[in-house]
Amino acid sequence: MYYIIKDKLLKSDKNEVLNNTFPYVVIFNTNQYLQEKDNFNVNYDIEEESDIFFTKADVNYNYLNGSFSIPNHDNPELNDYVFLFIINDSGIIFIDDSNYVENAIKYIIETKKWHKPSLGRFIYDLLDYVIKDDIRIMEKYEVELEKMEDEIEEQANTDFVKLNKIRSELRRLFTHYEELIDLSQELYENENHFFKNEEVDYFKSYLSRLERLSNTTTYLRDYVIQIHDSHREQTAIKQNNITTLLTVITTIFAPLTLITGWYGMNFRYMPELNMMYAYPAVFVVSLLIAVLLLYYFKKKKWL
Repeated sequence: MYYIIKDKLLKSDKNEVLNNTFPYVVIFNTNQYLQEKDNFNVNYDIEEESDIFFTKADVNYNYLNGSFSIPNHDNPELNDYVFLFIINDSGIIFIDDSNYVENAIKYIIETKKWHKPSLGRFIYDLLDYVIKDDIRIMEKYEVELEKMEDEIEEQANTDFVKLNKIRSELRRLFTHYEELIDLSQELYENENHFFKNEEVDYFKSYLSRLERLSNTTTYLRDYVIQIHDSHREQTAIKQNNITTLLTVITTIFAPLTLITGWYGMNFRYMPELNMMYAYPAVFVVSLLIAVLLLYYFKKKKWL
């Protein structure tokens, strides 16, 4: 698919793109790129990028190339969206088998009209598309974490499988933002002078937004750790309370057990066994011991 950059991104054809009248945007799949790369005077070997795991940019003599690896926010368990790109002084070529760039361009065509059209502005809008929903994702995670924190405080059951999943997704997003920062830094430095000064300012603004997203991700990751710590504290308190209760029960029954064992011995001469009120007396003494111990524990706030 061929496009040229005017006040909007307009669909075009190969001949118009090769005339270099306007900056161009081209989307190829892998096979199309191998067939057309000579027409665009590009010698970038995509076999070196057969497995894409990172978002990055590499500066070469007369072009800048790199790759994108973008998390699937709709279903984080699926593979990332991956594609390659090549930038020169005439435009940008995408090598994409995932249709991600095509969807991004549809969004840009529908929503963007430029006062000062340029290649740098298009790239900025594409980068903006990559993170356009991320702040809402952060807000969703924060709401879920606050709900989990409330559940812990109310001693309700908390879904820690979900909490660990959020932590994993936040770690993945943090890595994604750090890679985007490195890529945007390469664009901002403009080593090949593909962009004008006002275009470079777009990348400076984008870097600031990425840093805020990265900081928010760090905050939420710390929040997850805080919730884990709160849960451990609540668990420790519950265990301490159970241990205290068992200790109190054991302490109360220890003298009663002694009395029971004492009178369970088979001695022949135990004078109190023949007394009329011996059994009620032992019962009252046992009850008094239990009441006195309970009063003592209450006074010490052990119960």
